[in-house]
Amino acid sequence: MKSLNGIQFAEMVQMGSHHLFQNADYVDALNVFPVPDGDTGTNMNLSMTSGAKETKANAEEHIGKTAGALSKGLLMGARGNSGVILSQLFRGFGKYISNESELSAAKLAEALQHGVETAYKAVMKPVEGTILTVAKDAAAKGMELANKEEDIVVLFEAVVAEAKASLERTPDLLPVLKEVGVVDSGGQGLVYIYEGFLACLKGEQLPEKHAHNTMDDLVSAEHHKNIAGFMDTADIKFGYCTEFMVKFEEGKKEFNEAAFRTDLSEYGDSLLVISDDEIAKIHIHSEEPGKVLTYGQNYGSLISMKIENMRQQHIDIVGEGFQKAQPAAATSHPYAVVTVAMGEGIAELLRSIGASYVIEGGQTMNPSTEDIVNAIRSINAERVLILPNNKNIIMAAEQAAELLDIEAAVVPTKDVPQGMSALLAFNPEASVQENLQLMENASKQVKSGSVTFAVRDTSIDGIEIKKDDFMGISEGKIVISDSDLERVTEELVAKLIDEDSEIVTILYGEDTTEEAAEALGSFIESLNDEVEVEIHNGKQPLYPYIISVE
Repeated sequence: MKSLNGIQFAEMVQMGSHHLFQNADYVDALNVFPVPDGDTGTNMNLSMTSGAKETKANAEEHIGKTAGALSKGLLMGARGNSGVILSQLFRGFGKYISNESELSAAKLAEALQHGVETAYKAVMKPVEGTILTVAKDAAAKGMELANKEEDIVVLFEAVVAEAKASLERTPDLLPVLKEVGVVDSGGQGLVYIYEGFLACLKGEQLPEKHAHNTMDDLVSAEHHKNIAGFMDTADIKFGYCTEFMVKFEEGKKEFNEAAFRTDLSEYGDSLLVISDDEIAKIHIHSEEPGKVLTYGQNYGSLISMKIENMRQQHIDIVGEGFQKAQPAAATSHPYAVVTVAMGEGIAELLRSIGASYVIEGGQTMNPSTEDIVNAIRSINAERVLILPNNKNIIMAAEQAAELLDIEAAVVPTKDVPQGMSALLAFNPEASVQENLQLMENASKQVKSGSVTFAVRDTSIDGIEIKKDDFMGISEGKIVISDSDLERVTEELVAKLIDEDSEIVTILYGEDTTEEAAEALGSFIESLNDEVEVEIHNGKQPLYPYIISVE
């Protein structure tokens, strides 16, 4: 096989996405920390599914255009660090071949290399022994063969073989992987995608690992959850989720993205417009989808139209018992602070201390770039600060900030205690950059702890951990594990509190009682009677306690 066109590449994407989908649970299980919210496989799967869906809808013979569709889909669907890195790999890949109608083996190798370079630039402090390393080593093997191998299948066989070999070497680069006895989860996810690509090139079938719902069902379910989380059914002002694309045509109105976005904003909210020289993709919530589509026709022909009744979707979901913490009302704000949290009580607490909008997410489900963009657009703010409150959401938040047409910045909060401290430091009279500095400094003044349970046996930093035992985590590091929740929690707070501690905030979860939380408060006061203890029902899942010490 001497050349690769866009239709063939689109088929590769579908097979790579499906293979990852079939093995997402296994990738989740490879997460080093034995916490119940390991979600690398889930994040990569949902990110790749978004990319595959966009690719399928826009596949053309011209491989540059097809790769551009994959890049767009991955960009908007990116969840978690692994999903964002994956989107950057194919962003660089797609940008390099944007003008290519087909690829030779050498050009394919060069595109993989440019994808790696883009991904490394997107990560502030790249860590070797991760998906980045696997992608880098695989691309290097392709470049090694680029000048002497003309057969694309043979070259990509070598790329996949090196990706697998690199994956097996990841424990040698990251000691924690070797200690736990696993390979890197993100790297494994990338290998599954590449295996799917290769199988498609060779006309082979890959084995079905697990029985799951279809990918489209999974994406649809996630979209429905996001809609349900925004507001009550009666509060949905713009009831029709309208998605379509405009293919520009000669003789039609000349496209200007800024003017197009301004005009469409009159018809609804949650507006998102992505365009290139030939096409624009639009997402908007509107009461008059017909008028939206008619407006789009001024610029060209409409393709891939989809209109969904969000009120009915919300009724269906709520009727099934789905409940989420409600965000603040979507009104116009000169300044907004958007944050992420899991647990209705935590969401209420964050709103009470200044959050304009709380996106439901964090543990078990990281919001995508598009989720964050849509939430911010629904507020109609002039300036926005984003608090991810989870280290695995920071990159998606930063990507979302780049897509906004308003001044935006990300305060890199890694957990809810940091988010609370940052919120309290927010000054509505200060500039975005001044607030960024103030809030980031405040977030660093708090010590964070949490208690959860282990999902498997393992050993980390000399601590033997048994499945279903409770674990005390201080500043992201497991410091104790035991079957007794009370003992774990008390030893954790004893490590967090010192003579300089002034305020301890306890957020107890849905599986913990108020009485148990109050008993913990009394224990804290016995350690330091000058400490002020605050107790809130966070209603968070999976984590009996989240603890903040200032």
